[in-house]
Amino acid sequence: MRSVQIFLVSVIIAATFASPQNRQQVSEEAIDRALKDNRYLMRQLKCAVGEAPCDPVGKRLKSLAPLVLRGACPQCSPAEVKQIQKVLGYVQKNYPREWNKILQQYAG
Repeated sequence: MRSVQIFLVSVIIAATFASPQNRQQVSEEAIDRALKDNRYLMRQLKCAVGEAPCDPVGKRLKSLAPLVLRGACPQCSPAEVKQIQKVLGYVQKNYPREWNKILQQYAG
């Protein structure tokens, strides 16, 4: 469960990076904006489960998914883990169908 949290928050966090090498702290405001953008969020969720093409954010998410689901995200800081938990709760509550697809694809 925790690894899926990391995966989903990574979607939001990755959206703010031009490239994985340019990591910086993501503001709570940026996460809140991404969560409120249904179209953007659905695009990333569909990419994650292979139902839509991926942009650079989606590609990064798919590459991190196996690590996250094993419960190990060496790229994630404690602040990112907290943000991941926030996003995870949001997706579980507001996108249950997509949440189940992600669990099926990446968790087993």
